[in-house]
Amino acid sequence: MKLSDYVIDFIAKRGVAHIFEFIGGAITHLIDSTVDRDDIRCISVHHEQSGAFAAEAYARMNGRLGVAMATSGPGALNMVTGIGSCWFDSVPCLFITGQVNTYEYKFDRPVRQIGFQETDIVSVVKPLTKYAELVVDAGMIRWHLEKAVYLAQSARPGPVLLDIPMNIQRTRIDPDNLASFFDSDEYRQLESCRPSCSAAQIEEVIQMIRAARRPVILAGGGVRTASATSDLRTLVEQTGIPVVFTLMGLDALPGDHPASFGMIGAYGNRYSNMTLANSDLLLILGSRLDTRQTGTRPDTFARAAKKIHVDVDLNELNAKLPVDLAIHCDVRDFLTRICSALSDYNKPDLSDWLTLLAGYRAKYPTRSREGEFASIEPNRFMEILSGHCAIGDVICLDVGQNQMWAAQSFKLKDRQRMLISGGMGAMGFSLPAAMGAALLESGNNVVSISGDGGIQVNIQDMETIVNHRLPVKIFVLNNGCLGMVRQFQDMYFGGRQQSTVVGYGCPNLVKIAEAYGVPAFVIDSISGADEIIARALQIEGPAFVEVKLEQATCVNPKLVVNRPIEDMSPHLERDELAREMLIDLVEVEDVPK
Repeated sequence: MKLSDYVIDFIAKRGVAHIFEFIGGAITHLIDSTVDRDDIRCISVHHEQSGAFAAEAYARMNGRLGVAMATSGPGALNMVTGIGSCWFDSVPCLFITGQVNTYEYKFDRPVRQIGFQETDIVSVVKPLTKYAELVVDAGMIRWHLEKAVYLAQSARPGPVLLDIPMNIQRTRIDPDNLASFFDSDEYRQLESCRPSCSAAQIEEVIQMIRAARRPVILAGGGVRTASATSDLRTLVEQTGIPVVFTLMGLDALPGDHPASFGMIGAYGNRYSNMTLANSDLLLILGSRLDTRQTGTRPDTFARAAKKIHVDVDLNELNAKLPVDLAIHCDVRDFLTRICSALSDYNKPDLSDWLTLLAGYRAKYPTRSREGEFASIEPNRFMEILSGHCAIGDVICLDVGQNQMWAAQSFKLKDRQRMLISGGMGAMGFSLPAAMGAALLESGNNVVSISGDGGIQVNIQDMETIVNHRLPVKIFVLNNGCLGMVRQFQDMYFGGRQQSTVVGYGCPNLVKIAEAYGVPAFVIDSISGADEIIARALQIEGPAFVEVKLEQATCVNPKLVVNRPIEDMSPHLERDELAREMLIDLVEVEDVPK
């Protein structure tokens, strides 16, 4: 059997039906091995970064694995941003790169390059992968594939990479005589080290829940990574505890669930931050507590609350925020055990607490000041768009202001997903992510939300979406600038808008969409939004909608440096904030300048 055929067989047997690739000479054997198969097909993209993002979204949707391939040198290097995105956001993806023949590879020789397009991609990606290996022994291909996929999917998931030289790809092998990783001591050792929470820890958590009067759950991306969303819902309905979300945890519970109280953090909703800040017990599930969640003053974060932190990654516990109880455990395992232990739990009366939180949400909706933007208020637009999207639709966000407006105000329905580039924060993510998600969806739209800057990064793969007639509906919020950094410049750099307005440009996006054969629309007033959104979503196949915003449009509220998360800009009057808070304020004079 040809080794490249074995690799494709292996991938297909893992339930992966699509490989995202941009062909090059060093992967032609692997690409050729997909021809004439009915269980797997290549999705040929126009940039390797796009293929990597598509594979990431594919893995998030199927919950198992995504696969992308690229040729050696520039192809491999172009995937690095997507590899890093999977690393930071814990997504199991297998990346396969072609490499020059082993007899023209430099190995340890002190030259820069021998073979054409030769690049040591393994050394480049090792800090961003759970496993990266140059395959030099054809007889070890099963071992490397099994180990790579096992590591990608186990504990805290992440990306892996195998670099396969051309002469190894074309080698003839006997699949019945290949060494297996699952027969090794290394595998048995890894299996024996799976973290688990103890009965004593579960009992301690239950006692803390019983004692709490203002409990809150903070749901992070780890809830979705652990496939624990149904377990989270069970816990919420057993206990009545309200839930706030990190950016990556937004689809852990539907936004229209009575216990959902929005996103917290630097660009969170004011009412969400006030909910968390006033808690007396905070149960943190699968979140690394990034500075964009805690603010730059972590000592003020949930300062009146007992804190429980559950995470499968030991390195994240007590790393950024000291907690009262750190539990090294898979989130799903924890939730399964806590729900079982609470099976006869008498739900306490939290009505006063929930009434207070509902009051925060009603009093502090996330909108720009009335009259601030005459044409389209972006948070209101997101509310309208979310109202039109159906149960089961997938929402893919780019990076920038568009991401924050959607995270604040797009109310997710049951079985809707929201795919986001979190830790990497890569512009250009949304369009290829929508492509990857759409290949797994049946009968549902995939909505891509971008800014005018982000859409230009991977706009070339609009052709791939057209080619495959994917139901991707592209909404571009166009304010004619790189708005998130422009807002930062206006706040901290005296309004000097170099490279966000000065030197930045955007072509006629509607004409570009039409050139690709995509039906295109323009929304230039909030009054026309309903009709055009409905028309775009009803089109079979792709559609493009440009939403015209004023250039000065901002994301509000926003947390400024050295303020606690409940004290967001535009700042409430101190006496109003003091009346609303159940705990003492952080005094202004104590806030570093």
